[in-house]
Amino acid sequence: MDRVDRINLLREKKAQLELGGGAEKIAKQHESGKMTARERIEALFDENSFVEIDAFVETKSIDFDMQKKKVPGDGVVTGYGSVNGRLVFVSSQDFTVIGGSLGEMHAQKITKVMDMAMKMGAPFISINDSGGARIEEGIDALKGFGDIFFRNTLASGVIPQISVIMGPCAGGAVYSPAITDFIFMVEKTSQMFITGPQVIKAVTGEDVTFEELGGADTHNSVSGVAHFKCSNEKECIEQIKRLIDFLPDNNLSDVPVYTTDDDMNRITDNLLDIIPDDSNKPYDMMEIIKSVVDNGDFLEIQEHFAKNIIIGFGRMNGGTVGIVANQPKFSAGVLDVNSSDKAARFVRFCDSFNIPIITFTDVPGYLPGVGQEHSGVIRHGAKLLYAFSEATVPKINVIVRKAYGGAYIAMNSKHLGADMVFAWPSAEIAVMGPEGAANIIFRKEIKEADDPIATRNSRIEEYRDKFSNPYVAASRGYVDDVIDPASTRIRLISALEMLASKRENRPAKKHGNIPL
Repeated sequence: MDRVDRINLLREKKAQLELGGGAEKIAKQHESGKMTARERIEALFDENSFVEIDAFVETKSIDFDMQKKKVPGDGVVTGYGSVNGRLVFVSSQDFTVIGGSLGEMHAQKITKVMDMAMKMGAPFISINDSGGARIEEGIDALKGFGDIFFRNTLASGVIPQISVIMGPCAGGAVYSPAITDFIFMVEKTSQMFITGPQVIKAVTGEDVTFEELGGADTHNSVSGVAHFKCSNEKECIEQIKRLIDFLPDNNLSDVPVYTTDDDMNRITDNLLDIIPDDSNKPYDMMEIIKSVVDNGDFLEIQEHFAKNIIIGFGRMNGGTVGIVANQPKFSAGVLDVNSSDKAARFVRFCDSFNIPIITFTDVPGYLPGVGQEHSGVIRHGAKLLYAFSEATVPKINVIVRKAYGGAYIAMNSKHLGADMVFAWPSAEIAVMGPEGAANIIFRKEIKEADDPIATRNSRIEEYRDKFSNPYVAASRGYVDDVIDPASTRIRLISALEMLASKRENRPAKKHGNIPL
């Protein structure tokens, strides 16, 4: 065989690999509203930047006639390239090749690029579209899952890890995405579950569809397992690119900084009109966030889960910041089991990757009720306290209205290590609301008064004047400054610049024991 024949043979083999499971299975993939593994990579990476690794790897299994099956690339495409000019590593399961099932060599390909991502300090994206463990390979397939989970854990807090569910992800396979930082799902074509509808029917007698059990709506709205819900795969890939633009490459990198035309000294007069005069009336905290960040550009995370708290990324003077904010529009912005979990994990992600945290506080307390207590609101609420206390990145808090009781402490207060705490004149910082406080402090007086209602109202106003304002906290140094809302953006950017060189050491230890 001469040189030309060898090159032609190489091209022929590569062409066969690129066909995956064949034209018929590719057509079926498209009919299901899904791209192929290679089409997803092509859409994700910058043009002509993707470099494939281990294209010729095949299964070593000979059990159950595996050696007779055509398994191109062992059902997964792996490699690296650039996404918006940034180095990124990827694995993309190929459902057209024996259902994208995970075997020993399939897992070995994935772990190889994960190891490379760690060495190079670059994000890793895992695109999941698989029927699960390859039954023919038995314990070797399970070993493969374990190898991936172990590396997910080692990489946690070192490089950003993004999981993309673009088909089935069932059984043990779900635990890799669960360890990673962000999970994307596509409506109607992606599902995640430990046990499928048939098994559930057999064991518990419950009838449930794949979508109801583990679809994008379920995991974005009910369970909180996923972070983003997209209507189709193209939109999903665009959202992944947008997220990556906000993230650093690794835990030793600074946040990306982009040139912005949004004036750092911009006055935000509209903020004066957002807070209602009646402190019990709701408003949309998103208006405040979008008024303050560069060009109103805010990427919300877990938009459909625990809506009483907002988390996400924005930019201030070009640099990424993580934002946590109570949302009075939903359940008055109270803290509860789900919102505490949602915010705590986000705070820990930001702290892992040197992303400054800004909080906008308007919280009336923790949600009362038997259900919350029995669901462990004490334990879950403590996660948020722990996360803010543990975080050493720059931490800035803006108290815009209510900050009551233990929830005041939990929302990035000075007592948990906030570097700068600002309050608007509308802030109410107290143990509880004036109505509840007056009922307790002046209970006897109100009961014995000739006009209990008038007495109660006057005592409520007395308590509000004395304590439900930012000035008592400011007099103690718990609030660094009471600011004009219109100057919020200016003050935040100034504080971020001052805190850029922050260094804070904590006691040496293996790791803490967060109240999981």
